[in-house]
Amino acid sequence: MTLIKSISGIRGTIGGKAGDALTPIDIVKFSGAYAAWLKTKSDNNKIVIGRDARPSGEVVSKLVTATLQSMGMHVVDLGLSTTPTVELAVVLEKAGGGIILTASHNPVQWNALKLLNHKGEFISDEDGKELLQIAESGKYTFSEVKKLGKYTTQDHYIQKHIDMVLDLPLVDINAIRERKFKVVVDAVNSTGGIAIPKLLKALGVAEVRELYCYPDGNFPHNPEPLPENITQICNELANGHYDLGVVLDPDVDRLAIVTEDGTPFGEEYTLVAVADYVLSQTPGNTVSNLSSTRALRDVTEKHACEYAASAVGEVNVVAKMKETNAVIGGEGNGGIIYPESHYGRDALVGIALFLTHLAKSGKSCSHLRATYPNYHISKNKIELTHDIDVDAILLGIQEKYKNQPINTIDGVKVEFDKEWVHLRKSNTEPIIRIYSESDSESKAEHLAQKMISDIKEIINHKE
Repeated sequence: MTLIKSISGIRGTIGGKAGDALTPIDIVKFSGAYAAWLKTKSDNNKIVIGRDARPSGEVVSKLVTATLQSMGMHVVDLGLSTTPTVELAVVLEKAGGGIILTASHNPVQWNALKLLNHKGEFISDEDGKELLQIAESGKYTFSEVKKLGKYTTQDHYIQKHIDMVLDLPLVDINAIRERKFKVVVDAVNSTGGIAIPKLLKALGVAEVRELYCYPDGNFPHNPEPLPENITQICNELANGHYDLGVVLDPDVDRLAIVTEDGTPFGEEYTLVAVADYVLSQTPGNTVSNLSSTRALRDVTEKHACEYAASAVGEVNVVAKMKETNAVIGGEGNGGIIYPESHYGRDALVGIALFLTHLAKSGKSCSHLRATYPNYHISKNKIELTHDIDVDAILLGIQEKYKNQPINTIDGVKVEFDKEWVHLRKSNTEPIIRIYSESDSESKAEHLAQKMISDIKEIINHKE
């Protein structure tokens, strides 16, 4: 059983003992702390909630709702929804905050409370630490009977979200309709199955083939949209009848594309392609995190614009986007953040912009992919023991490669011309993550192994 407390929320496996997993007691504890924290920020006592389709969602939702009402908060429940839909609804409802009940790409035994501020954005590091202190202290008071919060439901926000996407100036419905696209959707039997077929039809897609679009939360495969987990949709496309496939994670904030021949477009390249289109229409700055592909920087510079890197984590990407006034940004996991819509990863926005780009390009999906630099990322890790000084390792790497461009805002990233290696300590596991990128898989892996060798040398030298 697992329970992970972080600045943006709490996630864990369902069942087990309190404090060791995401039990009813833990759900009540953190929901209460969130309400107490919100009360320190304003007198706005409205909170929007929504959930993905995983089987534990209804139980978790009831516990969260009852706790928030017991804290005197008025709950607006969107029911089955998506992460970006809840983010938008917080603003539209003029709420003080929001909670999304989803463990994102984690397997079905997981669930989580993702916490939003009044802007519909993930709470900051500072706010998260305040909230965790409140939770651990238990110093908050439940409301008396006459001051209990109200409960209302709203079931129209997914449609409202779709309408907002259709209204974006860079979404060209006519161009999409003229291409008569045939699209396959894999929504892993979660809420993407409600939102995405509706969106595609509204965009003028000629044919929509639905795979796993029934939102009962029974994930047919590992819900993280990586190539090894999406073989069925790839095989479907390999038959040659469709133009592309779209794959969602359970809460619909990540978007993976599959080309017409059944080849994954590459999660890293969802943002690259969308940014290419956005920059061609509205030049400006771009942002992704340090562990994302260099291809975004290449595309940005092709448009004579500037790229910036943030620390890993959506809240950090958003902060850097605001700081640099970026017109597009996101993460290499298929997360598109388009400020013209809102500051949150949004697969609905990503699909609409990608299809517009593909339609206007006149290319097939595979030919569009071939227009971008072809980088490969290798992901490795080193397990840590309690006696290993991670800070000393990172300082040792900095010293060894001091003549190379180095970024230390999140671990250490070292650049070698168009190759790079990023080392960072995991927030959730006793490991150092080692991401490396080059123009071939073998080169990227070789770069990672060289860095692992350097780390072992530093550890042995310290001993």
